[in-house]
Amino acid sequence: MDWYEKLHQYFPPEEMKSQVHMETLLKEKGDIYHKDEGPHHVLMYVELEDFIFIDYLFVSKDARGQGLGHKLLDRLKKKNKSIILEVEPINYEDTDTEKRLKFYKREGFEHAQSIGYRRRSLATNEITEMEILYWSPTNEPEESIYDAMKKTYELIHTYKDKQLYGKSYQNVKEVLTFDDEKGNENILSDI
Repeated sequence: MDWYEKLHQYFPPEEMKSQVHMETLLKEKGDIYHKDEGPHHVLMYVELEDFIFIDYLFVSKDARGQGLGHKLLDRLKKKNKSIILEVEPINYEDTDTEKRLKFYKREGFEHAQSIGYRRRSLATNEITEMEILYWSPTNEPEESIYDAMKKTYELIHTYKDKQLYGKSYQNVKEVLTFDDEKGNENILSDI
């Protein structure tokens, strides 16, 4: 099974970029968009000067619990930059969502409670809400994480969207919001 098929089988359609989109990013943005692939994992990530964004992290069921996810994150942490990712809220019908959150909590990630993320999927046309998690070696404020997310959305998520999908994703201002007064519930506190 190739790397894209592994991701496609694991992640819901509304979260997936098309294979052409990802291959275009690897080819045309290869200086910042990377694929780390092994027999039991696929890691797609963006590395910019001041942060890393994990686009997809897949570890096969055969290798879970053996420290592979930890090793992959550790390799990124050694770059001494904030690491940001999007994650689904807990869905009690999908036990993987809670396991995923517990894993990131053990790895020292925090929930960016001030950042809202709601995007319409071009694949399903449904609005998907995601939560933003981050790890920071320098205790970055959530506003910096928000700025990094906006940059990622514009550089990566919407890259050539009209050309690749026949329509455009929403404007970044419609998708990402920042409200430090809002203080969403910390999704990591009760797990």
